[in-house]
Amino acid sequence: MNTKFEYYYNNVPEKGFCRNNLIYTSLISKDQKTFCQWYYNDHGYHGGKNEVVDPSLMEQKWLREVKFITLLSNKFPEHVPKIIDIDYTNKKIFLEIDGPDMWELAGCQGKDYSKVLPDWDHQMLEIIEAYKSLGIYKMSMHPSSYFIVNGKMKGINYFFCYTDDDEEISMSSLMSHISKDRQKTLAPIMEELKINLAEPTPFWKIQMLTFETFKTNFLDDTMEKAKLIYQRPI
Repeated sequence: MNTKFEYYYNNVPEKGFCRNNLIYTSLISKDQKTFCQWYYNDHGYHGGKNEVVDPSLMEQKWLREVKFITLLSNKFPEHVPKIIDIDYTNKKIFLEIDGPDMWELAGCQGKDYSKVLPDWDHQMLEIIEAYKSLGIYKMSMHPSSYFIVNGKMKGINYFFCYTDDDEEISMSSLMSHISKDRQKTLAPIMEELKINLAEPTPFWKIQMLTFETFKTNFLDDTMEKAKLIYQRPI
């Protein structure tokens, strides 16, 4: 691929340029038409704040990303960016986009994205419905995980996806690659949901935890509706 790429950051108020993703290295083409997820722990991009330093963990995340973005591309192509290429040797996924991600377009602040996409909440719930129909639990929901292409919301970041065929995990196994800010919101919600940090937890409970914690980034009403899609008796 001849397109030239550069590091991709989010310009966050009062923080400045921040990594778009804590696990892989985010790249964007000069013309902002192609986004690259590079599953490589690039020190230049992560600036010494590398969350995933274990090569085997990076490999696991890469394999999950490929598995689920390919599945969704086949089953629900309207909900993911078009895959331009997957470079298995260098662990790079190239995706067709149309400018910066939804969070960046919204100035990296707020919980309502109506100014950049009027029906974003409706489209997000449609995407979540698609995940549920495929038995997917997705724990990476940050607004920087969505691009807008031709007026359609497209989700990425499937390295944090699981199905009931996977072995249950503990929240402690995820903490190394969850942002420090989000970790601060987890404890009281985990207590409410009776989630023990060290014990394996059903994925649907982690999904409920995810929706609740992302009320910091999305409207409460939208996250409550998302919960109803996955809700089971506790």
